[in-house]
Amino acid sequence: MAKKRPQTKAKRPQPKDGARAAGADGHVPVVGARESCPCGSGRRYKACHGRAAAHAVTELVQRPFEGLPNEGDWIALRELVPAATVELHLKEPLPEDVPSVTLATVLPMAWPALRREDGSVLIGLQNDTASGDISRDLADTLQRALTAEPGTPVQGRRAPGDGVRLQDLLDPEGAFEPVVHSGFEFWVPDAQNATTEVTASLERANAAAIPTVRLAGVDAAYWCETPDKNHLRWVMPHPEEQLLDALARLHTAGGSSLGEGTRLVGSFRAHGLTVPVWDLPTGVTAEDVEKPASEFAERLSAALATDAPLTADERRARGGLTNRQVTLS
Repeated sequence: MAKKRPQTKAKRPQPKDGARAAGADGHVPVVGARESCPCGSGRRYKACHGRAAAHAVTELVQRPFEGLPNEGDWIALRELVPAATVELHLKEPLPEDVPSVTLATVLPMAWPALRREDGSVLIGLQNDTASGDISRDLADTLQRALTAEPGTPVQGRRAPGDGVRLQDLLDPEGAFEPVVHSGFEFWVPDAQNATTEVTASLERANAAAIPTVRLAGVDAAYWCETPDKNHLRWVMPHPEEQLLDALARLHTAGGSSLGEGTRLVGSFRAHGLTVPVWDLPTGVTAEDVEKPASEFAERLSAALATDAPLTADERRARGGLTNRQVTLS
């Protein structure tokens, strides 16, 4: 089990008055570790302001998407869903030459972002990030994508330690409605007339994508199909300890399944939330589990409201769930 690092907030040290290197945004530029620090101290960057930057990289924000609309869906798109897009709504009006901003699970060549020829922006979610705060890294990428030249990708970089986060840029009242795709044709505006190279790349990506469907009746639950069996993976917003207790109560009472042949098999831990996972028979579709999932949500709500001590059987059930928990982040 991966060991979590404590969540901390470190301020980026500022250079001495008058020694700040010129920059359009006022931040100390990112330089190589062995280069001279831009603050003018005469020391190498790694021994000066780079020391704080290196420390910031190790600091993990446990719930980077907390406070965003549909936190569970952000986590699902980051960790579980192969191909999906969501239109993002910013607090401030978009530049006149940027018609839209779209979040995508992944982009070609694993680009962090892409500014299309028409000016629209695509932001990739399933990328490695340079710091422990995914939200800050994505916000930095988004800001740079808004001013990138049309028709160019945006490269990754280490975001400034005091930079804004997605929570600062996105409208908290804006809709967040994921659209799950069967493939990656959304990469190109006209897939039918794509080049041979692009077509081959799309075919490879599509072949690796697991069929996935977002349930309509409950939040952040995703059905997926694999060769041996199907699964339901459901990102839940409840505190982990309380949720595990509730799941143990339901499991002991025979109420943890989603119908005949289904079984709660464990859970993921991802970005501060818990993701219970059910095995489903091969023939069970996403539509088949819509009603059972809604009924389970009602049972879970009742179990979460119970604060009585767990029985011996419930403690054993909880131990089994804990032993089958896998940390994704």
